[in-house]
Amino acid sequence: MATATLSGSLVKDLQDRANRLRVHSLRSTTAAGSGHPTSCMSAAEIAATVFFHAMRYDPHDPRKATNDRFVLSKGHAAPLLYAVMAEFGVLSEDDLLDLRSFDSDLEGHPTPRLPFVDAATGSLGQGLSVGIGLALAAKLDGFDARTYVLLGDGETAEGNVWEAVAWAGHRRLDNVTAIVDCNRLGQSQETMYGHDVDGYARRFESFGWNVDVVDGHSVEDLVSALDAGKSDRGGPSVIVARTFKGKGVSWLEDRDGWHGKPVPEDRLDDALAEIEAPPKLDPVEPKLPPEPPTPVVDLEPSFTPSPHKDGDATRRGYGDAIAKLVAADRRVVALDGEVKNSTYAETVIGADPSRFFEGYIAEQNLVAMAAGLAAAGKIPFVSTFGAFFARCFDQIRMAAISQVDINLVGSHAGISIGEDGPSQMALEDIAIMRAVAGSTVLYPSDAVSCERLVETAARTKGIVYLRTGRPVAPTIYSTDEPFPVGEFKVLRESAADAALLIGAGVTLHEALKAYDQLRADGIHVRVIDLYCVKPIDADGLRAQAVAAGGNVVTVEDHYPEGGIGEAVATVLVSTGTKLTRLAVEGLPRSGKSDELLHAFRIDAVAIERAVRGVVS
Repeated sequence: MATATLSGSLVKDLQDRANRLRVHSLRSTTAAGSGHPTSCMSAAEIAATVFFHAMRYDPHDPRKATNDRFVLSKGHAAPLLYAVMAEFGVLSEDDLLDLRSFDSDLEGHPTPRLPFVDAATGSLGQGLSVGIGLALAAKLDGFDARTYVLLGDGETAEGNVWEAVAWAGHRRLDNVTAIVDCNRLGQSQETMYGHDVDGYARRFESFGWNVDVVDGHSVEDLVSALDAGKSDRGGPSVIVARTFKGKGVSWLEDRDGWHGKPVPEDRLDDALAEIEAPPKLDPVEPKLPPEPPTPVVDLEPSFTPSPHKDGDATRRGYGDAIAKLVAADRRVVALDGEVKNSTYAETVIGADPSRFFEGYIAEQNLVAMAAGLAAAGKIPFVSTFGAFFARCFDQIRMAAISQVDINLVGSHAGISIGEDGPSQMALEDIAIMRAVAGSTVLYPSDAVSCERLVETAARTKGIVYLRTGRPVAPTIYSTDEPFPVGEFKVLRESAADAALLIGAGVTLHEALKAYDQLRADGIHVRVIDLYCVKPIDADGLRAQAVAAGGNVVTVEDHYPEGGIGEAVATVLVSTGTKLTRLAVEGLPRSGKSDELLHAFRIDAVAIERAVRGVVS
């Protein structure tokens, strides 16, 4: 690679800034008594050249739509990012000394509590996918903005990284530059490939990336590579930067055993004395992006569901709804894990193909890309089989920490999918999604309610999970029925009710069948559709349980752990209620839907038997 011809003053300025980043990182981590200064020191020149040379970025308006974006995938190097903001004048040097304090937003790993952080990082391997999502959003909006992602070499052992590399290479996504800080040392030993920068280069090249291998401590090399990345050479770019952990301090540089350890206070002055950093510089003058155009006024997502008079699968309701949402609001985008003809996400292609992204069978990348899209103001819906969201729970968890709004649509839930067998059956998904901080879990029982709940999801903050099913279900609701978050529907009730049946999805229909048989035998029960499993209407459910004589039966197409029964149990504990929980016990197998519901005792016959047992 040709080395850039730079003025001596520019080289000196960038090197001075890099050394100041080292000083800030050392001081802040020593003050905190914890942190990763050596991981910051290896990437100091990278951060200086990216922020102070390559990026068009307004640090005082970091969420400006036309800004270039930066994702610190190696989130443990957070002090380096905070140091950059000090050089911009956004933070003071005193602010840096509050690193990791409870009353400071300068956390050990960056989160969007800070306006200059788009997504939380620190669970390694996800940042490149997030960066791809940010880059896609810029493309959708027609902005000439670039995303830069700084990865550690150790995290490239993560499969999520290579899902992202493959996807961006396939799409020839030309507004992404990744930089691998190849400093050789991991937490406990040398990384998988050490300083084999040519090996890294071959791997990226095989996926269609433009690769520049550089001395990561050479300002000139980095500037040349960053400029090349912005040139019209097609496809994404990666800079493989050979660096040294702890660079700048002789007794830290390339030394094992210093990962995650601050320099002791009594050795800090010795460390700082080895770094040639100016004691004071004026704040950096940023290269500002163009002003964004006047934003288009987004429509509120609003539509009338299809009547589905003859019944339909709830997954079909999702397909109808997402196509309508895309037509109603330009912020809505859909991503799918190569099952779009099963989830019915394919309907978006007919509505607006530019807002459908095929993620292929790579769910970790799929969800993390959605987090990036959401961070840029989009409203993403991500669909796949509900069982496969288990593969990317960490990405979902990190999206919640990132405080972004994404909607996950899991189809083929439960044993009711039938012959495909247990590997395809989502039976843990409600438990998984209920455990996510601030999540909302929605479970429609007919296609009409599914359409309404898709609209509800688009308006709801945080992580929303919508559980859809494969079987065709009778239509229960009219198209004008509202479905607010945090409520339920009472479908059958009387003053003589002796028990309360609670179901959702396929088991709600089984509960209604049981209701008819019990009523014919003179046993009155009320039936609730718990379409919102989280947050749950605790007071309302307690009142309904009391009105039904304190006898409650829950039934769900899910394992007992973490599902509807446990959600209801947490509400009714200490109320004196007698709770009977029907759920899928044991390992299911292939079979017809009705056979499986009966064999695992969650059909109308099992519900009727349970009610007779509690009211006798």
